Formats: sequence, structure tokens, C-alpha cells
Amino acid sequence: MVSGTAPEASKVPLPPLTQGPHSRRLGVVAMVATLGGLLFGYDTGVINGALEPMAAELGLETTAQGVVTSTLLFGAAVGALSIGRLSDAWGRRSTILLLAVMFFVGAILCFAAPNLIVLLVGRAMLGLAVGGASAVVPVFLAELAPYEIRGSLSGRNELMIVVGQLVAFVINAVLGNVLGHLDGVWRIMLVMAAIPAVFLFVGMLRMPESPRWLMVKGRQEQALAVLQTIRSRERAEAEVAEIQALINQEHAERVTGLRSVLQNKYLLRILLVGIAIAVFQQLTGINSIMYYGTIVLGEAGFDRSAALVANIAPGVIAVIGAFIALWMMEKINRRTTMITGYTLTATFHVLIGGASLLIPDDAAARPYVLLVLIVGFVGSMQTFLNVATWVLLSEIFPLHMRAVGMGVSVFCMWIMNGTLALLFLPLVRGLGLTPTFFGFAVINVVAVVVFWKFLPETRGISLEKVEEGVTAGQIFKGRGRA
Repeated sequence: MVSGTAPEASKVPLPPLTQGPHSRRLGVVAMVATLGGLLFGYDTGVINGALEPMAAELGLETTAQGVVTSTLLFGAAVGALSIGRLSDAWGRRSTILLLAVMFFVGAILCFAAPNLIVLLVGRAMLGLAVGGASAVVPVFLAELAPYEIRGSLSGRNELMIVVGQLVAFVINAVLGNVLGHLDGVWRIMLVMAAIPAVFLFVGMLRMPESPRWLMVKGRQEQALAVLQTIRSRERAEAEVAEIQALINQEHAERVTGLRSVLQNKYLLRILLVGIAIAVFQQLTGINSIMYYGTIVLGEAGFDRSAALVANIAPGVIAVIGAFIALWMMEKINRRTTMITGYTLTATFHVLIGGASLLIPDDAAARPYVLLVLIVGFVGSMQTFLNVATWVLLSEIFPLHMRAVGMGVSVFCMWIMNGTLALLFLPLVRGLGLTPTFFGFAVINVVAVVVFWKFLPETRGISLEKVEEGVTAGQIFKGRGRA
């Protein structure tokens, strides 16, 4: 049993969180919803191995390869902003059902694409779905989760993202080495995403709607019915009362929409914090490895077949790191996790850049040293930053601006993601690994300073209490301590 008597969580302590059929039901809901995270990971990671055979078949130069990769990411930026807002009107569950359809259609378009234009349309469709999933699924999980386990439950989405990327890397390695001599092997790599899309759609048909969204829409009886399937009766009734009190307060304040957020200094501040969390995550350069890992390993000295296999190693360590991160979410403060993570990634950036500079190109050890350092970088990122980033974004925004805050933050994340995807290959091929990773190191040092000064703490606090703290500005007090 997990104690529910947290004095910060509400004015009247909630009944304790108990185990039983309701807790198992919550686990099933999380497992189904995070298939959206699996698809997110697969569709962003599969390009890692599909890009080179695709470029050979379609005659794509370096710039065109960057466009193919970044089209999904810029589409994700649009999806995060627009579909995040759509979920406010349609509901989280209905929106995830729509995303499943988009994932399926996008995969089929990529598989059947007769030319580059149709391929880009399919990638853009997948991007809309990926962006929508990145904005909606973490919010759906956070709104279903009790505050005592919110970090670990919300963090399962990031775990599924890296599992999806690992699955993509393994499928790429198998298909690339077994069927790599055939034209169109990249089409098989891309269409595999249609399978989990079907499971997501069928599974979500049996899942409940977010109780907090139902309460906002005035459907209190339905919200209580949902909560009673994933909480004890006493806990469900207490949470409904707490949510309703907060909604009444919001209606009195009437603070809604992006324009209103920009006019309120505390809401604007938390929006800027959310944008910083999202953008700095991309400026670690993690997705340069996830999208172009085989090319980076080729630059390090591996041949094509060996690079495909070696690229599985970062995928494996990413999954291990995500498991550790889920455990850490309920044990270590969010600020400590983020500051430690950016310190480690900056250190590995310097080591990767230094090794690339100092170890001769023809040295037999060069590719293996760089592989170990890349694995260390990915492990640090996944253990300390990726899960924490998505958990924080799902926690820090008040309910009445959660879709706006999440949408804008994730939009900025995807814009930065797409920009780096577009520019990374020209940078590495033009400047080399050393200047590129030294640049990432400088940016990550800046991130440490920013989060030390401005990042609020949210661990062990209910979403309702976080909301009260943001609205009154109390959550920003006491910064400067990890």
C-alpha cells in the first residue's frame, strides 16, 4: 500500500492508494495507451536503417535525405500543436483513436510510395500522428494516474518510445543484413509500423476517457465511474471532489487560451519553462544518434553491415536506461535528475569530440571507443533526461492551460528536432564529429545553468496542488537547490 496522506497534495489528505483489481486495470490502460509511444519510437527510429537503401533506390543526395528525415519531425510539430488542442474538444481517448488511424495510413503510404513526393506525404502523415501522440498520450496518462505513482506511470510512455526505437533498430539490422541486396527493403522496414497501429486502435476502443477531461466537460458521473475502475471507491470520490473544487476555482478566474496565458506572468513563466525543457532535450543531440546512428558509426569507422548491428547497442542501453528512470521518478527529485543528466551529457559530448579528434582515422580501436562513448551518452540521456522531460511536461501545466502548454512546448521540441535532423548530416559531413559534439557540449552546459535557476520541483505533489502553486507563483520559490 502506498500512503496517500501527503499534506501538500490537498487541503484534506486523500485516502491511501490501495492495490487490487482497480490498480491492475490502470496498468492495462497504460499499456494500451503507450502503444502510441511505441509507434512514436518506431517511426522516428526506423529511418536510421532505412535511409541509406532508400537514398540508393531513389537517388537522394545529402540534402534530400535530411528532408525525408525532417519531414516527419516538422509534421510532428504541427501535430503536437493542433492535435493537442483537438484533444481538449474531442477527449484524450477519441484523439488517440484518430492517431492510430493516422499511424496506419502513413505507414501504408510510405510502403506504397512510387516516388519521393508520395513518400514525403506519408512521412508528413506519420509526423502528425507522432506529434499528436507526443502531446496527448503523456497528458492522458498523467490525468489517469494517482499522484503517488504519476512519475513512473507517465514515464512508461518514454519507455515505450525507446522500446519502439530498439525494435526498429533490430528489424533494420535483420532486414538490412538478410534482405539488403533487394530493392525496396526500406519499404518493408517502414510498413511494419502498421501492425502496432492496429493494436492501438482496437485496444483504445475498450479504454476509458480521462476523468479530468470528463469533469471539465461537466460529466461528473462518468468521471466518477471511470475513477472507480482505477481507484478504490473512497479514493475516487475524494479525487472527484478535489478536481471539481479546482474547476470551480478556474471558472471563477476564467484564465484560458494562449492569449490569456501570455498576459499572466506566472502562466507565461511556466510556459517558458516548458519550452526550455522541450528544446534543451533536443539540443542534447540524442536524436542525431537515433536518426543517423548508422551513418555516425560509419564516420567512426564501421562498415555498413557492422554499423547496422552496432547501432543496436545504443537502442539496448536506451531501454535499460528508461527502466532505471522509471524507478528514479519516485525516488529522486525532478530537479536533481535533470541537472545531473545535462551534466553527464555535456561530459560525454566532450569525450566523443575529443576521441574523434585524437584517435587516428585508421586506428583499429577508433570505432569501438566511439561506440562505447556513444552508448554512454545515450545511457545518460535515457536514464536522467528523456523520461524526466516527458513527466515534467505532463505535470507542470495547470489543467486549464495543459493542452496549450503541452502543445506549444512539444511544438517547439519538434521544430528543434526537425531543424537538427535537417542540418546534422551536412554538419557532420562538412565539419566532422569533433566540432559538432563540442557544440552540443556548450549548449548542455547552458541547460544546466538554466534548470538550476528556473526549474520548479513537482515530485510527490498532486496535479491540483501543482496547479495552485503555478497560479499563485509559489512553485517558483526555493529554486537554486538541486
